[in-house]
Amino acid sequence: MPEALTFSTTAREARPAPFPLSGLLALATAGFITILTEALPAGLLREISRDLHITQAMTGQLVTIYAIGSLMAAIPLTAATRSMRRRPLLLGAITGFAVVNTVTAVSSDYAVIMGARFLAGVSAGLLWALLAGYATRMVAPHQAGRAIAVAMVGTPIALSLGVPAGTFLGGTVGWRVSFGIMTALSVALIGWTLWKVPDFAGETGGDRPSLRRVLTMPGIRPILFVTLTFVLAHNILYTYIASYLQGAGLAGQVDRILLAFGIAAFGGIWVVGVRIDRWLRGLSIASVMIFLGGAILLGVGTTAPAIYAGVLVWGLAFGGAATLFQTASTHAAGTAADVAQSMIVTAWNIAIAGGGLIGGYLLETRGARVLPWSLCILLVPCLVIVLTARRHGFPSAAPI
Repeated sequence: MPEALTFSTTAREARPAPFPLSGLLALATAGFITILTEALPAGLLREISRDLHITQAMTGQLVTIYAIGSLMAAIPLTAATRSMRRRPLLLGAITGFAVVNTVTAVSSDYAVIMGARFLAGVSAGLLWALLAGYATRMVAPHQAGRAIAVAMVGTPIALSLGVPAGTFLGGTVGWRVSFGIMTALSVALIGWTLWKVPDFAGETGGDRPSLRRVLTMPGIRPILFVTLTFVLAHNILYTYIASYLQGAGLAGQVDRILLAFGIAAFGGIWVVGVRIDRWLRGLSIASVMIFLGGAILLGVGTTAPAIYAGVLVWGLAFGGAATLFQTASTHAAGTAADVAQSMIVTAWNIAIAGGGLIGGYLLETRGARVLPWSLCILLVPCLVIVLTARRHGFPSAAPI
């Protein structure tokens, strides 16, 4: 009997811990709130501008100031909080969303709302820098890619379902209600995080390489370049997708085409989540090549079926991109993963701002039909870097 008891105890101890799906979905919900908070003003442009008695161009700056907040805060705020315990930091970022969305929902002062949006961007910069590293700490090393994929699933959900739903709700019962619901979601998420998301220690003094050292780690700069070019290409077209579709005679199908994009993005993140822990390099190469193929389809497409096909291919490529780049960054940076993630966030937000500026310039000077071809100019060097970063950045066998 003692031997049987010993065997039972040993077997129980050897049994792998269950995959922390609920805790990872809490992280995904944080990402969902972040993306939805960022994108809602674009969907509610007319309602907000009428209520605040401002132009639609001024309303559009609510998105710009958010991106600026993320861009300015991600690296310095992450560096300044590296020694702090992780869960209080995560809760602070979520609480920030609850506060700023409340201010946005109740204020009638444009300057106050702009200030709140800037602080929302600051919270987003910190939260995005935390998510990937947090997800990998919650699982065994061989499950890191899958965990990041689950934590990132909030992004395609927000883009494909959250923004259209928030836009519809804001158009029917008022835009302030949409932001009030965001506050309620943030408060509920605080409770969920306390219940299901474990706490982890911050980095100790000996584990805290400088920002310069992290930037010069093998693989980090290729990953940042790929992130910047890939996301810049995406935003040049996504920001002006309505203009592109209008030029193609599909102005009345914007909502359906964006839904198709979102569904394809779900497929992309599912494929990446299932295979990323073994196929990081192959999936990264495939993602860039598929996006390039989608851009070419959209460039030559003149019929609705061809454009839908191009959008589906584009969505499939984009769906898992955040997971791929953040996983690659996590592997390359090791214990400095949170700092590396803050650099990914910075590159991502530069790409968002750059996409709006470059896409707008091309739209005004060359017309909407040139937009897909401009993506190819960015995606070719992006593909070259992924292919050449075989040893560091996008290796065949990711380190554990």
